[in-house]
Amino acid sequence: MTDRAPQPVDRQLPTEESRDLLALVREIAQREIRPKAAEEEDSGRFPREVFTLLSEAGLLGLPYPGEFGGGEQPYEVYLQVLEELAAARLTVGLGVSVHSLACHGLAGYGTKEQQGAHLPAMLGGGLLGAYCLSEPASGSDAASLTTKAVRDGDDWIITGTKAWITHGGVADFYTVLARTGAQGPKGITAFLVPGDAEGLTAAVPEKKMGMKGSPTAQLHFDGVRVPDARRIGEEGQGFTIALAALDAGRLGIAACAIGVAQAALDEALAYALDRKQFGHPIADFQGLRFMLADMATKIEAGRALYLAAARLRDAGKPFSRQAAMAKLFCTDAAMSVTTDAVQVLGGYGYTADFPVERLMREAKVLQIVEGTNQIQRMVIARHLAGPETR
Repeated sequence: MTDRAPQPVDRQLPTEESRDLLALVREIAQREIRPKAAEEEDSGRFPREVFTLLSEAGLLGLPYPGEFGGGEQPYEVYLQVLEELAAARLTVGLGVSVHSLACHGLAGYGTKEQQGAHLPAMLGGGLLGAYCLSEPASGSDAASLTTKAVRDGDDWIITGTKAWITHGGVADFYTVLARTGAQGPKGITAFLVPGDAEGLTAAVPEKKMGMKGSPTAQLHFDGVRVPDARRIGEEGQGFTIALAALDAGRLGIAACAIGVAQAALDEALAYALDRKQFGHPIADFQGLRFMLADMATKIEAGRALYLAAARLRDAGKPFSRQAAMAKLFCTDAAMSVTTDAVQVLGGYGYTADFPVERLMREAKVLQIVEGTNQIQRMVIARHLAGPETR
């Protein structure tokens, strides 16, 4: 790692409060997250104490109502917090995004009684959440999920397996999508399941290319009994709830991607200014200067795109198309920028002595999670040209 500290991003924030919030996040990131990131990712250690700290600081419920312990921050601000956290360590930034995704259903579709009973602990009480939509045979085609929830008096009995669950096995609660009716999207219902529910077990975490400190695991539901009071929304409304959450979640992924890309650019620029060849810093050579310029341009464009989508959401306007565009562009940009950062560092970039190789490995997953970039292109095209006629 280079000795130069990353320069703060020149952000356009709406209020003095939001500027103070970002300053706090940068301080926590630099003091508590960034110094341990490489070692803990290498060892596969999940930093649960960091999420506890973020909860105590009010950073796990930023976009949610203050009456339930949330921060009442607009998405324009919340996403920039995610970017700062992801720049320090993607396991943390993405983890906060996933937690927010897990809270989305209850916050948006729960009853006042449900929200009052559960949201305070979820948003600021130290709990950590996870989101359970994907299954071993149901990824991009999420509406074909087969995990079942069968009514039994005032309870539901959930049986099935969920896959690729971030925080699987360590979360305190899971937002679970299960089939309660006929095949297709209209037969799906959402439930809030406690992490310690009887019959709920986690498989051994997946061995991944990157984000080794973030547990990703299958979850097995073996007759898990959940009271009807933990059903979110109406029966059959689950897929609508899931899609609404994913629109917001894709903006979180976009912001995390720009954080990873910014971290890679910071490392590459610092190295290029320090490293000398032929008697000059390598940053003096035009071929490398142009690479750095292209990297910075992609980052600025991605940041502008996700913030434009966030402002639409904050204004209560449709933003699904823009969210898909932001997720697509920002994650592709992160993959390109991190790959170029490795090239700037040359042989050193290919070693674990510098973080750019880790950032490159982490960038890849962002093109896959919460809808692959091929799915994003399908979403965008449907907004432009309507549904496919084939």
